[in-house]
Amino acid sequence: MMEEIYIKKICEGNSDAFKYIIDNYKDMAFSIASSILKNQYEAEEVVQCAFIKAYKNIKSFRNNSKFSTWFYRIVVNESFLYLKKKKKHLNITYEELDTEVLDEDQFNLIIQEEQDILIKEGLKRLNSNESLALRLFYLDEQNIKNITEITGWSESNVKTLLHRGRKNMLSIINHLMKSKF
Repeated sequence: MMEEIYIKKICEGNSDAFKYIIDNYKDMAFSIASSILKNQYEAEEVVQCAFIKAYKNIKSFRNNSKFSTWFYRIVVNESFLYLKKKKKHLNITYEELDTEVLDEDQFNLIIQEEQDILIKEGLKRLNSNESLALRLFYLDEQNIKNITEITGWSESNVKTLLHRGRKNMLSIINHLMKSKF
């Protein structure tokens, strides 16, 4: 596997090989951090810290699990640590789209964009654990076993968070649709 080759190179002192790790894991890492922190800039900061931590500790990676699982676990831990340090509530507002007379393709594109906005806003309004569980399961298509490895939660806890998250997400989206549309 390619990542094993790059990990070996990094452990041997080739710092340029870490670019492969960054390129392959930055999007998912950002997605995870965004789910927890609900803020793009804070998520970027946490992801940078997670990459630095992974680089400094890569020799401790033992190949007991996939590298991605090990790294995403760092991202989750760094995100929750950041929240703990921050200890303040974020207020994020919903951005409405202007509509005008459109052809069918433009109309369908706007509907898709509105759905994406509703989902993103719903994830922002959920608590961090539910948001992370839903994002990993539905958007990043991780199975329950992978989610338990990434987060450190038990399988029953993941299932509970997914169930509760779906119910809360439905409630949030219904509320947003009544108040915004």
